[in-house]
Amino acid sequence: MKIPKNIRDNLRFLCIEIDSLLESLEACFLEEVAVQGRRILDRGGYAYNLKVRIHNASLQQLSRLQKGDANTMSLRGAEFIATDLERIAELCRESAKQISYLDDRSEIFSERYPPMLALIREGIGMIGVAVNDSDSRQALKIGQLESQIDRTYHRLYKRYITALKTKSKHTESLVTALFLAHNVEQMGDALRNISETIISANIGQPVNFERYHALQESVEHLETDVLRGQLTVLPIAETRSGSAISGVHAGVGSERETIAIFKEGQKSKLKEERQGVKSWHEIYPGLAPRILSYKKRGQSAALLIEHLPGLTFEQILLSGNRHQLAHCLERLSETLQSVWTQTRNEKPVAAGFIAQTGKRLSEIYKIHPEFRIGRTDICGHKRPAFSEILQKAEAYEAQFCAPFSVYIHGDFNVDNIIYDPAENRINFIDLHRSRYMDYVQDVSVFMVSNYRLQILDHEVRQRIMAVARDFCESARRFAAAQGDESFEIRLALGLARSFITSTRFTLDKSQARRMFLRSCYLIEKILNTPASEQSSFKVPIREIFVV
Repeated sequence: MKIPKNIRDNLRFLCIEIDSLLESLEACFLEEVAVQGRRILDRGGYAYNLKVRIHNASLQQLSRLQKGDANTMSLRGAEFIATDLERIAELCRESAKQISYLDDRSEIFSERYPPMLALIREGIGMIGVAVNDSDSRQALKIGQLESQIDRTYHRLYKRYITALKTKSKHTESLVTALFLAHNVEQMGDALRNISETIISANIGQPVNFERYHALQESVEHLETDVLRGQLTVLPIAETRSGSAISGVHAGVGSERETIAIFKEGQKSKLKEERQGVKSWHEIYPGLAPRILSYKKRGQSAALLIEHLPGLTFEQILLSGNRHQLAHCLERLSETLQSVWTQTRNEKPVAAGFIAQTGKRLSEIYKIHPEFRIGRTDICGHKRPAFSEILQKAEAYEAQFCAPFSVYIHGDFNVDNIIYDPAENRINFIDLHRSRYMDYVQDVSVFMVSNYRLQILDHEVRQRIMAVARDFCESARRFAAAQGDESFEIRLALGLARSFITSTRFTLDKSQARRMFLRSCYLIEKILNTPASEQSSFKVPIREIFVV
């Protein structure tokens, strides 16, 4: 952590003040309740004022920094540490009040509290060194004290509950003791928060204990004599499922290079992704990155994944030149058609696009309740409720299956495709939904993921729409070559599904409404197509993907 001297000084004063309050609280459990309790209550404002000084100074420094400045995490860390320290002061005041309510301290095992408070004071005493020296090992020791405090708390908790169940005569004292024990346990939680804050500032991204240990275990085998001590981790993204993605870098300055991607999150999600990657290596080698390490800790897990050189399709689409974009789109189409051809399974498959939509309706309505449209009458023209339209569409869809299945990505968004211009190579990432399915699923998801990019620049928007239309034409040619006669019907249903389900990711009412209306238009256009014209039905792509 790199923080200015005035903030470091106030942080030191705050640590000293908290230690003094904890010392007085220890004395309250042993003797001099009135004197020491009054001292704690009288000094309540000093810790708060120190916290405010640290917050104000940090805010002043943050206002001068450029976006992405490495010192941002350190300054925010100082704020968080000050907040947690002041929280301990508040718990000291609350505990002093609770002790004053006790008539007889002998019934609450008061001798157990000073050792717990001594552990908290020990942690407070280590904060200065951990912050000033950016010492993650010292920070870990601070956090480890919490588990010792927690064990003592649980022993006390069980004894109090047992005593209460036996209908003790000291019910009020035991209830008060439960509050006291919980206060001290929360002080331990605050210590753990401080520990994680210091480690986060040192690494450069938010981490908790579990994630830090998972990261440490994952990168151990990457460290060579050259790299040892020169590995840095920088955040890349946070997924909607809660997984955090970071880049692991070797070297410093201009010599720094990304050597791996670290992903941490829910064990079930990462297990699916690991299996998806393994499946791709078996079915179509070379398209997915290699898994370098997989670690499990409780309900969370961590993946260390091979770093793939290149840019995401989204980056090329928004920032690349037209020549590069054309090459990327051409290579993407070639790669997809190669995958679809080589993984083709003659067993028909139903994607169930409308059923997929139905599963996400509750989430959509939470963000956009205005889409819950009932029956309407417009100048004598009666329209069914949106839910009724979906029911009809689901029944209609049942008669159309893909004549064959292929191995699909499953979440084929523009940010899950990597293109390496130097090698003219396409790679896929984020593969936890890969399976054998209708290839129209990937086609429709990709097209709508282009559309939903919130870009207002007219020229860039035109480029985005052109990409979606060109990609569709490529998919149409593949479908024709494969004799897929129901491609257009399924494409309309797939697009309708992707348009409406994408609205749950945007709060922009105008964009969400445009996507919703496109979904409604496609569904109703299909339902109004006579059976005799189904074979000639064609999705009006140019009318839908227009600026």
